[in-house]
Amino acid sequence: MRILPALAAAIVIAAPAAAQNARPAPILLTTPEAKDAWTHAEPQVARVTHVDLNLGVDFAGKTLSGVATLDVLAAKGATKIVLDVDDLDVLSVTCPKGKPLPYAIGPRETDIGLGSALTVQLEGNKQILVRYRTRPGASALQWLAPELTAGKAKPYLFSQGQPINNRSWIPTQDSPGIRQTWSATLTVPEGFVAVMSGERLDGEKGQATTNGKRSFRFKMDNPVPPYLIAFAVGDLGFKATGPRSGVWAEPSQLDAAAYEVGDVEKMIDAAQALYGPYRWGRYDMLVLPPSFPYGGMENPTLTFLTPTIITGDRSNTDVVAHELAHSWSGNLVTNATWSDSWLNEGFTTYFENRIMEAVYGKERAAMYADLDWDGMQKDIKDAGGPDAATTRLHGDPGATFGQLDYFKGSNFLKMIETTVGRPKWDAYLRSYFDRHAFQPQTTAGFLADLRANLIKGDKALEAKLELDRWAYQPGLPDNAVHVTSATLAAVDAKRAAFNAGGPASAVQPSGWATQQWLRFLTGLRRQQTPARLKELDETLGLSASNNAYVRSAWAELAIANRYEPALPSIEAFVKRVGRGLLIYPIYKDLMAQGDWGKPIARKFYEEAKAGYHPGAAAGVAKIVGAE
Repeated sequence: MRILPALAAAIVIAAPAAAQNARPAPILLTTPEAKDAWTHAEPQVARVTHVDLNLGVDFAGKTLSGVATLDVLAAKGATKIVLDVDDLDVLSVTCPKGKPLPYAIGPRETDIGLGSALTVQLEGNKQILVRYRTRPGASALQWLAPELTAGKAKPYLFSQGQPINNRSWIPTQDSPGIRQTWSATLTVPEGFVAVMSGERLDGEKGQATTNGKRSFRFKMDNPVPPYLIAFAVGDLGFKATGPRSGVWAEPSQLDAAAYEVGDVEKMIDAAQALYGPYRWGRYDMLVLPPSFPYGGMENPTLTFLTPTIITGDRSNTDVVAHELAHSWSGNLVTNATWSDSWLNEGFTTYFENRIMEAVYGKERAAMYADLDWDGMQKDIKDAGGPDAATTRLHGDPGATFGQLDYFKGSNFLKMIETTVGRPKWDAYLRSYFDRHAFQPQTTAGFLADLRANLIKGDKALEAKLELDRWAYQPGLPDNAVHVTSATLAAVDAKRAAFNAGGPASAVQPSGWATQQWLRFLTGLRRQQTPARLKELDETLGLSASNNAYVRSAWAELAIANRYEPALPSIEAFVKRVGRGLLIYPIYKDLMAQGDWGKPIARKFYEEAKAGYHPGAAAGVAKIVGAE
């Protein structure tokens, strides 16, 4: 491990091996830019190195309850540790021998979900036990009634921790820069299966308990940021997709899910060939109910996926490639704070595109890159233009506009690749992942590493790359790289013909992938007559499409024209799908339509919110003014 002392200083506090179960303490960055504004923790004083959870799942009460045992690494003379909690019922805090330890819970900060500080007096202990219970409104947890699942017979529960929601079900130091190993036992009702983002210790069916329930044990020996501890409980089945991969889903979805992600072994091979070994053991996936708020979540060993990617043609496997790429960028090397989230998402979007190129060829990768360019231009415009502070990569946590962490971040790396050449860039990036494996990183640390290991004092190259402008300044530098797609150019021609008055029947989209549909629909002239919208819908089957991306894009076009015949389809869609990428634009567009759209948006939200994840519900509530 090589640490640049000026920009990536670290603290490692020695502790007796027995107290820490012989686990080496992960590196902790202590430079000013690595201070996390979204945690109460004081990790330089005392920090959590391992979390052991023993929790029971109560579907009737919508609570988890049990014990979190925390291994603590404290600096000399430290008397306390500060944890993050959010709306937890803390029942007791003790040492391993059962002696109560004094603790205090600070005021709850709700503006960004920061929660409360749980301060525990250590009294010389290297391990503490927190007995607690979650509350039904825990921000990380979604409790689904049976009717909101595919099988409609059993309830379902899943967690979503990123960025700072896990403090609502785990009392720990909830910061990406404070990596921790973990282990867990989940006890669930008979007939349910539990899955987690770690090594499975009890097989697919778990172990029967004396009280008629089942327990499932898991462990993660690699230190991870706390937001990557995740689980789900439901009526789940498993199907292998290869020797080191497989998919979990509700039984009625299992075959379709396994087909859709069937190229995952090829993706793992491609990723390893590019940037080094996959260090997490298995790569399994879980397809969740439609309320899952994201396209995917990169939980180690168990990527969570939205069912909206299942279209039967594998045209949305870029989501799988993206989450797999996080096994290097994000999970292996993690942004130390959320001011540097582009180090996760920008790196991963770049890496995703390289995987797609390796598996499916240059033209398919070019389609994704070309669409990302469109998204980047739109985000910069919507942010207020190239001078807007929210177009910076490094800035206030959570402030980067739209998907610029993804799009501008990946274009930054594409620019470096184009400038120095792919072989040189790939060799550097592979060595970067090796050098910083299982460590947090900052923008300053990454730039220092680039300068030390790629630029190496070449002043002309330094000037050409404009690193600081990319990282710290708003807008898009002039050396940005626009990759264009011949496939999408053909779509552009059809779109132009329709915009010029040509018939919808000439579009002939048979065989189109999702990306072609999106290019066509998002580029149509925003003002259309009712007759033209009716022609589009009836000819192309937009309101009845099984492709969630198509339905969302069509909804935006229909709303822009107050096209009421599309409203039943839009209403059904937002009540069924909870993925933020697909529903937030619909609510925003409705609200932008003033007296016509606002009551519709609020009605849809009131009727749909019970089926949304708490995070997605809060996001929509903010849009429609229902907070």
